Amino acid sequence: MTYKNGGPIIAVQVENEYGSYHLDKRYMLYIKKALVKRGVDVLLMTADDGQGLIRGHLEKVIATVHMKNIKKETYEKLSSIQGRSPILMMVYTANSLDGWGTLRHTLDANVLMKDVREMFNLRFSLNFYMFHGGTNFGFMGGAASLQNYLPMVTSYGKPLLLEIHCKTHYFGSLTSIREAMLCGWALHSLWLWDSRVHCVLEWGWERTLEWPNLLFFIAEIPKLSREDARPKAVYKSVITAYYMSLWDILTYLDEPVRSAKPICMEKLSVNQGSGQSYGYILYETVITTGGLLASRGHVQDRGQVFLEEKYIGILDHSTNQLTIPKEKGQKDYLTLRILVENQGRLAYGQDINKERKGLTGDIYLNNSPLRNFKIYSLEMNPKFLKRGLPKIWKPVIHKLQGPAFFLGILRVGNYPKDTFIKLEDWTKGVIFINGQNLGRYWNIGPQETFYLPGPWLQPGSNEIIVFEEFKSGTKIQFTNMSHLGTVFWRVICSIWDNSVVLSSCDREKEGGTCTISQEPEPFLTALA
Repeated sequence: MTYKNGGPIIAVQVENEYGSYHLDKRYMLYIKKALVKRGVDVLLMTADDGQGLIRGHLEKVIATVHMKNIKKETYEKLSSIQGRSPILMMVYTANSLDGWGTLRHTLDANVLMKDVREMFNLRFSLNFYMFHGGTNFGFMGGAASLQNYLPMVTSYGKPLLLEIHCKTHYFGSLTSIREAMLCGWALHSLWLWDSRVHCVLEWGWERTLEWPNLLFFIAEIPKLSREDARPKAVYKSVITAYYMSLWDILTYLDEPVRSAKPICMEKLSVNQGSGQSYGYILYETVITTGGLLASRGHVQDRGQVFLEEKYIGILDHSTNQLTIPKEKGQKDYLTLRILVENQGRLAYGQDINKERKGLTGDIYLNNSPLRNFKIYSLEMNPKFLKRGLPKIWKPVIHKLQGPAFFLGILRVGNYPKDTFIKLEDWTKGVIFINGQNLGRYWNIGPQETFYLPGPWLQPGSNEIIVFEEFKSGTKIQFTNMSHLGTVFWRVICSIWDNSVVLSSCDREKEGGTCTISQEPEPFLTALA
């Protein structure tokens, strides 16, 4: 696959932002030697932000930079490392990762164009991140620690333009654009974005258009046929007709670990002693009274608290205590359960080696530490889904409260296609397709649909299992469009014939400026 052997790979990045960690000084050299030993004979690179540039660098490996913590001194450091070599902006963050419960991130196109023009003037090479987008399947979304811990959504977004400037009275067609260019108008910039082009002529004319058509007219590049595109399917909704409660399956699982004190995931005696890396973990203990339950920061990352099977509340990074009720007529002892979710591991920084998940220390009831736990590993890997879950499904006769597993069957034809899953009326949990973990969902957004690749499906029947933590829906829907959250668009237009045509959306007008709150793809389709 390397260029020397006729393949497309011209360079390999040894590591990503290792300079932000840099606690094992032998690690980077080991990785480089491992790549070379295995026949990777292309250009090798490191990539770090301004602060980690020196610490992440290797001799005889080109250092590249990320658009973060960049100062004038950054380039002086870069020059001291490798002289007057080309400068590659490995990551220009055109679209940051979205966290659960936050607004969808976008970048103002004016800022983007200003930055990129400046880099071009300085003769930089650059990569857009993310130019296209993608999905972190399973539990691999990761997390960031800014001022607070923030778990990331399942899918990256496509970095669509935030501002589109239209002067439609200059040109009315693609042909006239080409004619204008052939007459000497220079194309100042050409931005490919979401299968469309944002083009800017040197005197300020800007418009967003379908890029295959634009390139066909301007560069006479053959248009892509529709057969080359991968169509998305809209499958018939699946009814989740069967369920089983988490509490019902506990007796069928592997014997729980018994411990006087809580044990975190990583130190659990599972997976041949290597511990648990991802998923959930359930702690059970017996209490004889109600009162104030305090975590003192020892729940990592999010714990649902139950008294027997009754939901009490959440302990997480922002909530450290709950009141456990004690009602008259209760028996002398009750089972306290804490279901803890590992919401994602940090992707960078010196804290990545300090992370522990589950209960990382004592939990207190009325200032007394709780003791004598039964601990269930709920890693929810393929083995757990295919062999660990018992076949004790019950018919769903009404909407149910989790935590529980729900089963539905999707039937497809001989040629499965990509699609997007939509979970209206569901709350929070994980989706599994034929035993494989597709990823998390959560109704706090911003992500609303979940990419399901066609190769994950098989002709005929496909098993979909949804692990729902709270309130369940009744069906699983499918769509052919991605909905990753609302983006706020500002469109500045020169009005032609005193009219502007907009798709159906909420908008506020101030003179010639329309502020639009809508999913970007339908809006761009309507605009173009």
